[in-house]
Amino acid sequence: MPSEKSRYEPAPPIPTYDEATAGDGSSSISPWPPSPSPADTRPDHETEAQSLLPHSRPHDQSRAPAGYRPPHVETDDEGSEWSLDDDDGSDTNEAAQVRREMQELEIEDPLSDSNSSTSSWTKRIGSRFSLPRWKWRWRLPRLTVRLPRQSDSANEEEGGESSETRTRWHFPTPDITSRDLALVVGRLLALIAVFGTVYLLFISDLFGNVAQRLNNQRFDPEAVRQFVQFSVDPEQIRESLKHFTSFAHIAGTEGDYALAMDVHNSFANDGFDQVAVDEYYVYLNYPKKDGRVIEIMSADGKKAIWTASLEENEVGGETAGRQTYSFHGHSKSGDVKGPLIYANYGSRKDFKRLADKGIDTKGAIALVRYHGTQSSLGLKVKAAEMAGFAGCIVYSDPADDGFVKGEPAPKGRFMPADGVQRGSVSLSNWIIGDVLTPGWESKEDKPRMKLDQTKGLVQIPSLPIAWRDAQILLQHIEGFGERSPKSWRGGVPDIKWWSGNSSSPIVHLKNEQDADEKQKIWNIYAKIEGIEQGEKSIIVGNHRDAWAFGASDPNSGTAIMLEVARVFGELAAKGWRPLRSIEFMSWDAEEYNMIGSTEFVEKNLEVLQKQAFAYINLDGAISGRDFHAAGSPVYHKLITKVIERVSDPVNNATLLDLWKDREADLEPLGSDSDYVAFQDMAGTSSLDIRFDGESHPAHSSYDNFQWMESIGDPEFVYHGLLGQVLALLIIELADRPILPFDMGNYAASLGRYFGHLSHWVDEKGINRDGNRKLNFSSIKHAVRHVQRTVSQFEKWEPYWEQNVIALNGLEPAALGVLRLDYNTRMSTFETDLLDLEAGGGIPNRTQFKHVIFGPQLWSEYDEAYFPAIRDVIETEDWPLAQSIIDKTANILYHAATALIPE
Repeated sequence: MPSEKSRYEPAPPIPTYDEATAGDGSSSISPWPPSPSPADTRPDHETEAQSLLPHSRPHDQSRAPAGYRPPHVETDDEGSEWSLDDDDGSDTNEAAQVRREMQELEIEDPLSDSNSSTSSWTKRIGSRFSLPRWKWRWRLPRLTVRLPRQSDSANEEEGGESSETRTRWHFPTPDITSRDLALVVGRLLALIAVFGTVYLLFISDLFGNVAQRLNNQRFDPEAVRQFVQFSVDPEQIRESLKHFTSFAHIAGTEGDYALAMDVHNSFANDGFDQVAVDEYYVYLNYPKKDGRVIEIMSADGKKAIWTASLEENEVGGETAGRQTYSFHGHSKSGDVKGPLIYANYGSRKDFKRLADKGIDTKGAIALVRYHGTQSSLGLKVKAAEMAGFAGCIVYSDPADDGFVKGEPAPKGRFMPADGVQRGSVSLSNWIIGDVLTPGWESKEDKPRMKLDQTKGLVQIPSLPIAWRDAQILLQHIEGFGERSPKSWRGGVPDIKWWSGNSSSPIVHLKNEQDADEKQKIWNIYAKIEGIEQGEKSIIVGNHRDAWAFGASDPNSGTAIMLEVARVFGELAAKGWRPLRSIEFMSWDAEEYNMIGSTEFVEKNLEVLQKQAFAYINLDGAISGRDFHAAGSPVYHKLITKVIERVSDPVNNATLLDLWKDREADLEPLGSDSDYVAFQDMAGTSSLDIRFDGESHPAHSSYDNFQWMESIGDPEFVYHGLLGQVLALLIIELADRPILPFDMGNYAASLGRYFGHLSHWVDEKGINRDGNRKLNFSSIKHAVRHVQRTVSQFEKWEPYWEQNVIALNGLEPAALGVLRLDYNTRMSTFETDLLDLEAGGGIPNRTQFKHVIFGPQLWSEYDEAYFPAIRDVIETEDWPLAQSIIDKTANILYHAATALIPE
């Protein structure tokens, strides 16, 4: 159980069905199931709060629904042959006594401590489950068989036996009256009806439904929510994070494998139904100790006059092992020399400005800074390559992440002078996952491309450095080239900002490395089987590998996920099972190119498209104090409902109140974490949650446990809060009878996304001044069709609620079948937005199939809507662009149409 520090006063509970559906829920439009006959309803003041799952209730609150009439049963006094009581009537009082005993009997809640003599979570059996002891007296008619008698005289002659002596050797036909025969036939027909009913129940699998209800009957849904929310222990999370950050664990290394086994053992100890290790063989590179050099050469180019430090100060401590070297994942090996030229943030516009100024960049070494107008590290290096540079150096500028912003680490949140931000230069916007197996899983026996065939790698060497090294480089190009504009000037002290040119001092860049085209990596999975739709899954994922110690990114998320997994393991040990399966997944090699998650998706693509209901992602989960959520529009209502229950003790407010104060909203997904493959390839509605809003020394050795304990989250309050949010999200998605997706928000969001696209097209001037090249009316009509259809679709849930409430919380088997179909149609809507035609997807980047979401060819990490349309418009291929516009509209139209059964 959580420590005392983690116990907070809970926020008001999630509204019950009656509260959520107060008012007239009737609809003038008939949904696809046949409308039931109107049922009487109870007055508001008598209406009991209904849970989505049936559960025991206090007997003083239990009432039959309005309009209910008890069945009339004939008694023996009325001449019936079917008796419920013994003839003496003694069972009448006994049945009443049994009812009173059952109503007063307290059942210990399975979520409570079994060793406790009293429980705060006990509940009484509701009267609807308190049945009298019915005694069925199967009264067969008394068949009188009259046997022949000997004559009195004969009997007296043979020994004087009584005249009542019966003969035992003769069995004449019994004398059965028509009334007796009718009773026998009636009872036989009744037996046939009973056995037939039992047979039909088995055929319809209703008994399985009943078994599921009896299992869930033991668990009050609100009690389950409270259990998972308040069982999250920040101290457990702290201890896990301390262990995970005690050694470096780059993907595929010994430290990574050790942590993989720790995660596996943790899942096994939690008692999950399934725990598995999934191995892949992928292309990874590693730095060599003496294989990396950045130095300024003498005028004749024969010797070095200055050499960069490259490495950070030692901050890991004795228990950490060797700190990881500074390098770029998936960088190109090479040994090059050239004049140094400064190119701001390394965007294509920045390199174009240099060309416009007449600065020759061919064969030069580019110096660019992180962040800014081109946040993708790989695209910075690719843009330098396309501009003719021979190599690229990337540094963290204090104006973006350093003392200009605030106190540097280890005493603050920003990058210190020696801090180096590692990262991958994979072209994840173009190819995601293992760059040698795009589109299929990277198993050992699978084919793979050659390094010079893939489009996912840059072709010039690159290295990261700290601003203390960049300062020397910038000082040596003073007076060469052009004075940099104000927007190009960073925060490095003692610098007069110049661009440099072909006459700048020569810089030597060497990047020799170890590379393995079949490096083994390990994904770890654990699963709790669902009892109603076990084939459907709610998936929670977090990557495990880190560039250094990874306290914030990613192991704050790892520690939180394992703690929530522990809580669910404990809940399952008490006998609870969700309606849908819950899967926890620890990904490997995310930092290189989201490899582990992508390979899993590629291996299981068709299954995920059919069976995965939702994916929740954790990455750099804790770096600040502001709650953020990014995801598919279907999560809007669910997020607000969950964070209303979670209170921030530091700010003395619920997360929802703080969310509203910031005017925050559900953000769009980007393209820089493990949700990419699920959302953009498998069409699984995805969600990413975190606490941030403040900087942290990302991807450096300063992102360690000491920093988290002293600066990041000293009391591990926000680790605990995010654990609560995650646990509640899982419960709602896995155990609500109706999947809590906000389809109305999705439909409304599509209208906004189309507005963004239209604005972008207008800015391009494509249809300006009557020079119309593209017609977007098909998409406009398709979006309106989605909105109308979703409006009709959403009317079924109130219909279901009304029927369940009318039956006092019970769901007929036929209605349950329709509910499962309704859930599947909701989840399939996202999948139906994939372009699954042969060769479909974004042109030249066919891994990405979603027509609404996905990275642009040259986008930042932020989301761009309708990426295929934008890409083709950039090429000015108008016939192809119009074709993709119409194709997108057609996909939208059919996705909406599939929501409503024929």
